[in-house]
Amino acid sequence: MSGATASSPQPDLAPARGEVVLRTHALVKRFGGIEATQQVSLSLARGDRMALIGPNGAGKTTLINLLTGVLAPTSGRVELHGQDITPLAPHQRVGRGLARTFQINQLFGSMTARQSLAVAVSGRLGRAHRFWRSIGRDTELSAECDALLERFRLAEEADRPTLQLPYGKRRLLEIALAVALKPSVLLLDEPAAGVPAAERQDILDTVAALPAEVSVLLIEHDMDLVFSFASRIAVLVNGALLTEGTPQAIASDPRVRAVYLGETVVHHG
Repeated sequence: MSGATASSPQPDLAPARGEVVLRTHALVKRFGGIEATQQVSLSLARGDRMALIGPNGAGKTTLINLLTGVLAPTSGRVELHGQDITPLAPHQRVGRGLARTFQINQLFGSMTARQSLAVAVSGRLGRAHRFWRSIGRDTELSAECDALLERFRLAEEADRPTLQLPYGKRRLLEIALAVALKPSVLLLDEPAAGVPAAERQDILDTVAALPAEVSVLLIEHDMDLVFSFASRIAVLVNGALLTEGTPQAIASDPRVRAVYLGETVVHHG
């Protein structure tokens, strides 16, 4: 399969279908003499399911921080729905439809899943100033919270303090909170990280059932999750895009196996 090497200039990797909702143009981020991202250009289409993989230290988290505004690029730009959002702060990007699980993973341990979702939904609806009063009286708010609790397998845990939830359920709640913002682009930063094997299937199933109209970029080391979810995979190595393609093409690419130095990247199934 053709693709750029880690040291060559990066092409503009336009998706094969749909309207482009998120695009990066030659993103570079330097920390002193270290170039954490090197001319990274990629595109995400409406409804796309894309995974970003790479060995430890490849620059995946730096790239996500550039997309979300946590970091400012040294050069290059980020576009959302065709608009340059590079100067915007993280909360402004959220307001334009770009959500990230990492941004809202500081769950309040004393609040229940239902209350946490009510905060997110009421904030999106402009009712945050009265959500405590509205949580039991606002039928629109209650109905949306109930639907999210059901969709994310949290209905039975809805009124337990978050601190008492199993870790896998907390991860589900983090994703639910991001979806409650009704983003057009959702960045999932290792949703299965640290989740016990017994709870992992819930994460797999829930990620697979995310709203079809939402474009999703997934960063994940769990290759079962990557290959069960992604229609496209981009491989980042030493801050540069090595290649991008279908899961089948990535699994059979000898360069991808080589850069992982023995890490399992081939999907058998």
